[in-house]
Amino acid sequence: MQQQNTFGSSQQTQAFPQPPQVVSVKDQLYLTDMLSWNLLASKKAHFFATQCQDPQVVELINRCGQMHQRHYDAILAHLNQNQNPQYQ
Repeated sequence: MQQQNTFGSSQQTQAFPQPPQVVSVKDQLYLTDMLSWNLLASKKAHFFATQCQDPQVVELINRCGQMHQRHYDAILAHLNQNQNPQYQ
């Protein structure tokens, strides 16, 4: 893929065949945000499910909360699986 900068010259962008072994500060902040968003959504779903009286709505909200909990657990498991042993 070629990109054209504001001066008219083109430069080649290169795709990485595999992710780098280093997590940048920006990546770390985004991962922290993803974990926070999913945990908060799961907690909110649990709270709202306790406020509802319609069993069908409660079931849907609980399923939504469980989905966010699974996403949280999957992200955390992936991060734990790929930890560098020298930093544990």
